[in-house]
Amino acid sequence: MKQETGPETIERVLSSYELGRKLRQLRLRKKIALVDLGKHTGLSPSMLSQLENGKMVPTLPTLARIAMVFDVGLDHFFSDKRGRKLFSVVRAQERVRFPERSDAPFPSYFFECLTFGSQGKGMQAYLAEFPHRPLTESAEHCHEGSEFLFVLDGTLTIRFQSEDHELGAGDSVLLDSSEPHRYHGSGKQGARAVVITLPPRI
Repeated sequence: MKQETGPETIERVLSSYELGRKLRQLRLRKKIALVDLGKHTGLSPSMLSQLENGKMVPTLPTLARIAMVFDVGLDHFFSDKRGRKLFSVVRAQERVRFPERSDAPFPSYFFECLTFGSQGKGMQAYLAEFPHRPLTESAEHCHEGSEFLFVLDGTLTIRFQSEDHELGAGDSVLLDSSEPHRYHGSGKQGARAVVITLPPRI
């Protein structure tokens, strides 16, 4: 299956905001012709037509010029006021695999975001892969909120408050991620897990 390129991913995510539809609604509401809008923005009527029909994705400077004419903020184009319920599909081939840190010679884990491009979500979900590594090579980290981890396969060891906890396939853990913690694939084949992070409670 063909891997999606970076520009294709950006175009697909921006397309989900239906920028062209919102632009057309603004123009018709103000009763402005494409030619007149072109005079106000310095953009050609042909280009504006392509933007409205979704044949072209506007750059931020272009969108800003249009927003100024209609006296709206950029958030007008990136919000959904139609009351849609949250529903977002991420295809396997669309995900991108990242190391723990780009400068880490031997990352203690790799991750793929399972919810990228989703609007209005209150959590983040990842597919994480933990290669077999000594615990001393894994980096300790912390972040606000809480974290849930479910082990899909392999053996994973988590160090939390100076204690080591070994998890196998089917095991899960919920932890306060503001407390420093570290994990590593302790089995010969490492481990894979689904990781969900939640923001702190207000």
